[in-house]
Amino acid sequence: MYRYDKYDHQIVNERVAQYRDQVRRRLANELTEDEFRPLRLQNGLYMQIHAYMLRIAVPYGMLTSHQMRMFAHIAQKYDRGYGHFTTRQNIQFNWLKLEDTPAILADLASVEMHAIQTSGNCIRNITSDEFAGVAGDEIVDPRPYAEILRQWSTFHPEFAYLPRKFKIAISGATKDRAAIAVHDIGLSVTNNAQGEIGFRVLVGGGLGRTPIIGSEICSFLPWQHVMTYCESILRVYNQYGRRDNMYKARIKILVKALGIDEFRRQVEADWADIKDGPGTLTVEELQRVSAYFPAPAYEKLPAHDAAVAAYQAENKGFANWMQRNVKAHKVPGYAVVVLSLKKTAIAPGDASAEQMEAAADLADRFSFGELRITHMQNLVLADVKQSDLITLWKIAAAQGMATPNIGLLSDIICCPGGDFCSLANARSIPLARAIAERFESLDFQHDIGEIEINMSGCMNSCGHNHVGHIGVLGVDKQDGGEWYQVSVGGDQGNDSAIGKVIGPSFTFAQVPPVIDRLLQVYVRERFEDERFIDTVRRIGLTPFKEFVYATPVEPDAKLDSEVYGLLKNPENYAAPYSVPYFSPRF
Repeated sequence: MYRYDKYDHQIVNERVAQYRDQVRRRLANELTEDEFRPLRLQNGLYMQIHAYMLRIAVPYGMLTSHQMRMFAHIAQKYDRGYGHFTTRQNIQFNWLKLEDTPAILADLASVEMHAIQTSGNCIRNITSDEFAGVAGDEIVDPRPYAEILRQWSTFHPEFAYLPRKFKIAISGATKDRAAIAVHDIGLSVTNNAQGEIGFRVLVGGGLGRTPIIGSEICSFLPWQHVMTYCESILRVYNQYGRRDNMYKARIKILVKALGIDEFRRQVEADWADIKDGPGTLTVEELQRVSAYFPAPAYEKLPAHDAAVAAYQAENKGFANWMQRNVKAHKVPGYAVVVLSLKKTAIAPGDASAEQMEAAADLADRFSFGELRITHMQNLVLADVKQSDLITLWKIAAAQGMATPNIGLLSDIICCPGGDFCSLANARSIPLARAIAERFESLDFQHDIGEIEINMSGCMNSCGHNHVGHIGVLGVDKQDGGEWYQVSVGGDQGNDSAIGKVIGPSFTFAQVPPVIDRLLQVYVRERFEDERFIDTVRRIGLTPFKEFVYATPVEPDAKLDSEVYGLLKNPENYAAPYSVPYFSPRF
């Protein structure tokens, strides 16, 4: 992976020193909060309900074991013993003191990390496929291009104050695992008729208040021009994107207002002036950056391990884990392992300091010291020998990271919601727990098969609810209660689609029974081995809607205010094992 050079170190260290003085001035009341706010946001620091939250950048989701150990250190020393991995392949710490944040940024700089451009109206963290470099369906490893775009976009003076935040995702495989269609720019590696490498470019995708699937602006862009073409897209957006209304400021609104043909015309008119300029990539530059992503020192191994196959045949738990959490690797004798952060009763995406340390140890022992963060809020060990799978499974299981549920009902995407975020209308974490508990049986989950439940506490859709097979969204109600819209039919990847709301919203305690009714329709109507999303596409929304609303939905009796109440006393929150709505006494 990419390593800092002397200029990177200097820039990041100077930013830490600058920020340290800004915090000193704020604590001394030399800066008002209004004056300090844009300064802290430039360094990824938010004010939430109980404390400051810091969002740390993890470029294209890759990190080393010693960087993961730094996360554990931050969790233990400055937070409450845990961190939260996000759908942006980043990590957030939710319980920080302002006076500690300069030291945290200095600690991060010591392991070549920062929190720059994880907030604000700028180009955010570049995301990619968590299986980049090891997937069998990969056309080209996208990581060098992601790194080139990261270097280009970091501190880019022209795009430091865009109309709104801007997100880019890149996929290098035939199967899109980076959700490129719901990004401001989505890049997908492709070949033309001559076999040359290029990119299919989508623009204007996004979720939030106005969910939109991106439009194709270019079917084949030669790889040499990826940086200049992105620059022209951003330049047109920067000039004409709305700054008078933050709810209409994203590029998707501009593309929709102009139409993709007119937007393309403007982009290509701008691009004509820079197409062959200094921003054009060369073979030498691509090779230079690609050298940071060499293949590990793979051994020559048999394609299949007999001991693993035998153990799989006799141990159901291991067999389930192999089926759901172990993915094919392009190199014979190796496998890709997904460490689940979706154990029942733990907030989705949360990991304790102990789990982070354990994940780092697993990476060192089994995967060349490297980890990946997925936008599904799990972790990946990308290069595991098949002969090590049994040992790895036992260790991961002891740490609560081997739940065999990847892609299943309890592999829920979930934002922090109303328990932390000041923008949220409703809670996400306790509702995710309630759903996972209701359908906790792994036999049931494996029978139901692949299904994605995505949940957000507000219209910002950090939990990607719009592209969940079942989406749950906290909505604002005048009575002050917590209400949730439920949508069906969303999807990400090659067949990306925005889900459709099935009808009027539900209370907190009604949502798990509603999902139960949706699953009943699926079980009744599905063909053999048909996925939930395929059944929805075949029969449409109406059967689901009619069954859900046929009779009043009785709230789940145990989801009362005593158990799942919104507890806002910060002293009640600690590591994820003792958050009040996860407490064993309930």
